[in-house]
Amino acid sequence: MAARVAKKEVAPVSVQSIVEEEAPSPLLTSPDRFINRELSWLEFNQRVLDESANSNHPLLERLRFLSISASNLDEFFMVRVAGLVGQVLEGVAEVSDDGLTPAEQLDKIQQRTAALVASQQERWRALRAELANVGVVILDVPDLTRRERDWLQDYFLQKVFPILTPLAIDPAHPFPFIPNLGFTLALELLNPQDGRTMSALVRVPGSVERFVRLPDTASGVVRFVTLDRMIVAFIGLLFPGFEVLGEGAFRVIRDSDIEVEEEAEDLVRLYETALKRRRRGSVIRLEIEASAPEVLLSFVTGDVDVVASGVVLIDGMLALSELSQLIAIDRPELKFPPFVPRFPERVKEVGGDCFAAIRQKDLVVHHPYESFDVVIQFLNQAARDPNVVAIKQTLYRTSADSPIVRALIEAAEAGKSVTALVELKARFDEEANIRWARDLERAGAQVVFGFIELKTHAKLSMVVRRESGALVSYCHLGTGNYHPVTARIYTDISLFTADPAIGRDVARIFNFITGYAEPDGLEQMAISPITLRKTLLRNIADEIDHAALGKPAQIWMKCNALVDAEIIDALYAASRSGVQIDMVVRGMCSLRPGVPGLSENIRVKSIVGRFLEHARIYAFGAGFGLPHPKARVFISSADLMQRNLDRRVEALVPLLNPTVHEHVLDQIMQANLLDNEQSFRVLPDGSSERIAPAPGAEPFNAHRYFLTNPSLSGRGKALTHSFPMALKRGG
Repeated sequence: MAARVAKKEVAPVSVQSIVEEEAPSPLLTSPDRFINRELSWLEFNQRVLDESANSNHPLLERLRFLSISASNLDEFFMVRVAGLVGQVLEGVAEVSDDGLTPAEQLDKIQQRTAALVASQQERWRALRAELANVGVVILDVPDLTRRERDWLQDYFLQKVFPILTPLAIDPAHPFPFIPNLGFTLALELLNPQDGRTMSALVRVPGSVERFVRLPDTASGVVRFVTLDRMIVAFIGLLFPGFEVLGEGAFRVIRDSDIEVEEEAEDLVRLYETALKRRRRGSVIRLEIEASAPEVLLSFVTGDVDVVASGVVLIDGMLALSELSQLIAIDRPELKFPPFVPRFPERVKEVGGDCFAAIRQKDLVVHHPYESFDVVIQFLNQAARDPNVVAIKQTLYRTSADSPIVRALIEAAEAGKSVTALVELKARFDEEANIRWARDLERAGAQVVFGFIELKTHAKLSMVVRRESGALVSYCHLGTGNYHPVTARIYTDISLFTADPAIGRDVARIFNFITGYAEPDGLEQMAISPITLRKTLLRNIADEIDHAALGKPAQIWMKCNALVDAEIIDALYAASRSGVQIDMVVRGMCSLRPGVPGLSENIRVKSIVGRFLEHARIYAFGAGFGLPHPKARVFISSADLMQRNLDRRVEALVPLLNPTVHEHVLDQIMQANLLDNEQSFRVLPDGSSERIAPAPGAEPFNAHRYFLTNPSLSGRGKALTHSFPMALKRGG
């Protein structure tokens, strides 16, 4: 029997009334019941960095984790810290949920990031030594032989010198604009002829690889010199006759968030202008090599407009994010073994006909273990099928050469009715989305840009097909973006269904996005900002009721972030009522788990590993406990953040088919909860610790499990003997 979600009126839940009625501790109404979201994010990035020291990973993959942690930190400053700095400059004193003013948050962030940056440099020094031991060496120019130095100079003259611009800084040549993430060499030079000193700059071009590979040796050792050290070595070619008294590199991080004016009439024009402004955002952070002489520190900090707290001395290498370039070397033994994603056998069994497979029953595809190609095939088949009359599609992020967009263009050119919701407010992908919108319009598709005040983040695709004189809707609903590149490294869930009620709901949601009229009575789904929050709160409240009646009361949740205060308070109330709650939260978590009198029945873990955990799953025992065929199970595009629940269009869809229900609950969720190799336990103070298998317990790696075990829904027949719990029992 299908595990269906009962249709009922969704009423708001007053968690505050529960808190007031049962309050056993002052912590329940104190801001201290929340962990600061920014500090929680930094703790997550520490977990990413910790993977660079995980000896279970191949060496270049550990280097990748270091690079990712550095890139993450750059974006954190560009967006999150930039927002706090803006609040301080505007005199905003409003406190966060955890009771901190913007200035207080910036102070704590500064302390935490200082330790994080020091750890990153420590890891780079350790990894550099380990790389040298396996024949991947980063050399300093003085270490080169005369012949190697001659080769490097020739390389410099041919491929670097023509694009460098030496800049003397004086009243006639003012300090230039340095772009976001711009890497620059500052120099103090001496003219021996007149004894005068001069300050100068050389912008390091971003168009040239940071690591210059030297000719290979007979021993097979791969050797590199960094671009900035090479420029310093040949600086005399840029400033002939001058002596270098001192040098140091610096980079700036600028505010890269874009604010949208609600009254803007033309979103496309607004974003085309705003993208140009982004390059000139205010400086949030200025990183300078600690080895730079004092005179250069004063020179740079005196001309770059940044607050004193934003000036940071780096004892080591700047821009560690660029270490990702080293991972491209051909050393497969130092990387994760390649894998080929499985294509769902149920689709193969019907000759690749996606519609036939979906007609049989709902299908869940678990990316990246199962190929994103099935999503592309679904749309390609729709574009070429003469019986398909309409396609509707949301596009939040997609790839540079998107097969999704190509399929929509092909469908529009074939005369089908194609509606594409292109979200212009997808951070850092706005430019690509504008380009796709233009291409789709030229092909004849109807392009909609959604709401000015809301981001459309729901991942929805609907194909309307004429069958036996009637119209049948085939829907794809996902937790991840329509992006074939990220689908190879993000863990996400795709649901394909021809359920008529879901089809009607998806149609209503598209009408809401294009026509602004709120949908009248969704049958199965919920959407933000209208009903999604209420649906989650109602299901949490139901578990509290089950606990009061002595029934099994249990909640499982998997998401990327948990920071919404109302949801957290509801989970606290459920914990105090005896509801058992297990959560897998990859990133920010403002909830304090395991606090007596507040959250002693809540356990939170984070999985960081080969793949980026991205799927959102919300499961409620419904009086039967978990896992159970009658539990309520949803997948969603929404994380538990105020922006997702109140300021975005998001979708929450119940899993109604028994096989799909079992696949997500008994296979995907259980594997995540059982993982004890790539998991970190979130502690009550917001810190985290790596989970180790208990004495006598078998190690279990969720990512490895999914790589080596077939999925239930995609096989078309039950394979419960390979489910996580069966494996743990040895059955």
